[in-house]
Amino acid sequence: MGATVTHEHALLDGGPGPMGATYGKMMMWFFIVSDALTFSGFIAAYGFSRFKFIETWPIADEVFTHFPFLHGVTAPMYYVALMTFILIFSSVTMVLAVDAGHQMKKSKVAFYMFLTIIGGFIFLGSQAWEWKNFIKGEYGAVETRGGSILQFVDKDGKRVALADFAAHLPEEREQLTRDKGFWFEKEAAISEHSVAEVVAGFKANPNLLVRTEIINKETKHKTILSREESIKRLEQDAVLVVEGANLKHNEYGHKLFADFFFFITGFHGFHVFSGVILNILIFFNVILGTYEKRGSYEMVEKVGLYWHFVDLVWVFVFTFFYLV
Repeated sequence: MGATVTHEHALLDGGPGPMGATYGKMMMWFFIVSDALTFSGFIAAYGFSRFKFIETWPIADEVFTHFPFLHGVTAPMYYVALMTFILIFSSVTMVLAVDAGHQMKKSKVAFYMFLTIIGGFIFLGSQAWEWKNFIKGEYGAVETRGGSILQFVDKDGKRVALADFAAHLPEEREQLTRDKGFWFEKEAAISEHSVAEVVAGFKANPNLLVRTEIINKETKHKTILSREESIKRLEQDAVLVVEGANLKHNEYGHKLFADFFFFITGFHGFHVFSGVILNILIFFNVILGTYEKRGSYEMVEKVGLYWHFVDLVWVFVFTFFYLV
């Protein structure tokens, strides 16, 4: 009986448990497994939705084309790839921190954890920058009565921004607010151009064509309408100018793409933010010599398990959301 009590206390106090794992490590693994199931559900839902609307799903190479300080330069997926490299490299520094902890080298643990924290902050800042560009948009588009997206291209198939051709008509535009709308509805922020201005500008530029969100199965490119079909589609169906993306409208294509983008990358970003906070707390404990006094850097190893999990999840998000 005494031996059993001793084992239980050893387990609860951080001593060896099943397969030599301490209680803290076991709980971290339980959390990681349960969280992995959550992310798996989100990615599976994204996959089902994408293949259900595969003909109208946005092409990632056309959405994520920005790179800091390179305005006007098309760099598809380059910055996302750089973000991924930074996060993976931070996982390497975390491995080095854990290894230094096993060797009881306090200064090296602190140094490598500091690098891990910097990598996490850079990733979070990069993700915020990516969100800003995604929300703001670059070219703009028109939404039809049925919710489809019409984009604008030149005769070579290159995207053309609304600001480059939209006319300026002498019309008054007023945003709908709760005190002026029906049933106290509130309208979203008014776009820079109205539908009438876009249509008028399109007619005045004979080199412009309309590109639908439907992807041609043979060419793997979005369908471009003829000049006559473009004008007819704009005059009959255009009801709203869309600039950027939010939870209701998306200039890049199907609305669900934006919904999943905000939810999945936001949920992962929250995990990265939580990991950075945990790393900062552990980092200060390392500086104060807390784990040196305990004679064990197991806390560094436990937070390292969480950080590796966050990095691994991003590899799956990057693969299925951006590459496939």
